[in-house]
Amino acid sequence: METIIGIDLGTTNSEVAIIRDGQPVVLEEDGDPILPSVVGLDTEGRLLVGKPARNQYALAPERTIRSIKRKMGQETTVALGDQKYSPQEISAIILRTLKNRAEKTLGYPVSRAVITVPAFFNDGQRQATRQAGELAGLDVVRIINEPTAAVLTYDPHPRDRERLLVYDLGGGTFDVSVAQVEQGVVEILSSHGDTQLGGDDFDQLLLDHVCDSFSKKHAIDLRQSPQARSRLLHAVEEAKKRLSFEAVASIEEEFIASKDNMPLHLSMEIVRAEYEDLIHPLLIKTLGCLDEALTDARLQATEIDKVVLVGGATRTPLIHQLLEERLGRPVHSEIEPDLAVAMGAAVQGGLIAGVDVGPILVDITPHTLGIKSLGDLHGFMSPYHFSPIIPRNTPIPASRNEIYSTVFDSQDAAEIRVFQGENEDIRFNTLVGEFVVEGLARVPAGNQILVRLDLDLSGILNVTATERATGLVKRVTIDNATERFRVRQRSDAVDRLQAAFETVEDQEGEDLGLEKPVLSLTGPSPRHIHEADDQTATMAPSLRAVVDSANRLAAKAEHIIPGASDADASELRALLGSLRAAIERRSEDEIEGISREIEDIIFYLEDK
Repeated sequence: METIIGIDLGTTNSEVAIIRDGQPVVLEEDGDPILPSVVGLDTEGRLLVGKPARNQYALAPERTIRSIKRKMGQETTVALGDQKYSPQEISAIILRTLKNRAEKTLGYPVSRAVITVPAFFNDGQRQATRQAGELAGLDVVRIINEPTAAVLTYDPHPRDRERLLVYDLGGGTFDVSVAQVEQGVVEILSSHGDTQLGGDDFDQLLLDHVCDSFSKKHAIDLRQSPQARSRLLHAVEEAKKRLSFEAVASIEEEFIASKDNMPLHLSMEIVRAEYEDLIHPLLIKTLGCLDEALTDARLQATEIDKVVLVGGATRTPLIHQLLEERLGRPVHSEIEPDLAVAMGAAVQGGLIAGVDVGPILVDITPHTLGIKSLGDLHGFMSPYHFSPIIPRNTPIPASRNEIYSTVFDSQDAAEIRVFQGENEDIRFNTLVGEFVVEGLARVPAGNQILVRLDLDLSGILNVTATERATGLVKRVTIDNATERFRVRQRSDAVDRLQAAFETVEDQEGEDLGLEKPVLSLTGPSPRHIHEADDQTATMAPSLRAVVDSANRLAAKAEHIIPGASDADASELRALLGSLRAAIERRSEDEIEGISREIEDIIFYLEDK
C-alpha cells in the first residue's frame, strides 16, 4: 500500500507526517519535528533550508527569505542572491526538503501528498500551493483546509454528530472555521479569517516595543539597521514563545549598536501582561472573525460542542481566556498546536490510501493546578482565592509559572499552598502540597515571587518559588499530583460549605486568614474595586485591605437581605451591626472573623 504523506506548509514552520501503526506521526530530523519555513543562500551560494537559513537571517537578511506563504498566489517575485524566484518556487524548496525527510525516515521514495492550506485561502492561493507541490516532485492528491485537518486529528470518527469551532492562529494567517463531523464526514459550515494576521504580527509589535524603549534610552532606532533588526526579530520571537509558559522573559543582545565609539547592549524584561496588552487589539480582530463564522453557520456559541486550538500562536494564555469568555466552554489544545495540522493531513492521506486510522492518544493533566492567593472572589477580596497555573487538559509534561506579590510591608515569609480542582474557591479544591519560603527581603508590599509548576508524565509535580529581587529559591516535589483529586458529593449548599470547612480544620487547624503570610496576584485591580475612601486612607495597608473587603461584603449582604427569610435577614443585620462596630474599633481580627460569618451566609443564600 503506497504511503501518502501529510504536509503542513506553514508561514513560520512546516512539518511532514505519516500514518504508522494506525497513528499519525510527525517525522523528525535530529530530534526536531519542525522545519522552519525559511530559505537562504550562504556566502558560497549554497542553498540553506530550515534552521540553518533561520539562523543566517540574523546576520544576512538580504540572502534569506521567510514568511513566503503570505505571498502565495501573488504575481510577484522575491530575490535570493542574484536570482528572482516566485513564491511557488520558494515553497517548493521547503516541500522538497520535507519530502526528502520522509524518504530518509521511511527508507523508500514517496511521491504522493496531502497538503494543507488556510480555509480562507482563495483559489489562486490554492493553485499556487498545488504548483509548489508539483515543482517539488509531488503528486498532490488533495488540498485540504487546515481546520479540516485539525478536526480529523481530534476525532475522525465521532460516535455522534459534533460541531466544532477551530481557531487556527499560525505565524502568518488566521482562520476560524465551524465544522460538523458525522459518520466520518467532515463538513465545513463556515469559515472566516485574515491571511495577513498571525504570529509574525505579534513579533512586529514586540519588536517595535523593544526598539522604542531602546530609542528612548539611546536615541538610536535599531530598526534602521537590517542586521540589528533581524537579530532582534529572532530574539523577540523566542521571548514570545517563552511568554506562553513563563510569566516574564528576558531579551539580551550584546553589541547591538554603538554610540560615540562605545558598544551598546540591549537588556530588558518583558512581562506577559505587557506583551498581551500589545497584541490585544489583534486578538479582538480575531473574535470579530469568530462572530462572523458563527453567524454564517447560523449557530449560537451554545451549539458548539468543542473548541479546538491550532497554530503555535494559540499557546498565548490570553487567547484561551478570551475564547472561554466568548464561547462559555473550555478550549482544547491537547494535540500539539504546531503539529495538529500535519497530523490531520496524514490522517486524510491514510483515509485516501485505505489505512485504518485509530483514535489519537494524548496524555493530559485532568485537573487544574494552582495556588492559594489573595484575590477577587465573588466580588470581594478573599484569602481563599484559587489562582490557576497549569489549566486542566494541558498536555503533559507541562511547565508553567506566574508572578505573585507579597501583601504586607517587610513580609519575610510566603506560604505556597498548591491545590487541584476547578473552583475559584480553594475550599472546594484539593490540597496537594504546601511549603513556606522564608528569609524574604524586608521590603514594602509587592515583593515579586515567581511560582513555577513542572508536571511530568509520571504525575510528579515540582514546585519552585523564586524571589525575583534576590534569587532566593525554595523547591518541593509532590508525587502523584494528578491522582490526588477527590470529588465530594454535596447534596446542598450547607453540606458543600461544611465539607470545605472540615477540609480546612483537617489541615492542622490552620487559620487561612489575612494575618498569615499570603501571596496576591499582581497587575491592575478588578474594575469593581475602588480607591480607599478618606476613612481608610490613614490605615495600615493590611488593615485597609481587610476593611475595603468588609465594606464590599457588607454592601453585598445588604443587597441580599430583602430576598432572605426573616431568620436569615435578622442574622445578617445583626452581623452587619457587629461588623461596623469592629471597623470603628479598627479591630482587624474581629473584622475578619465577622466577615467570614457573613460570607458563609451569603454562600448559602446564593446557592439556595
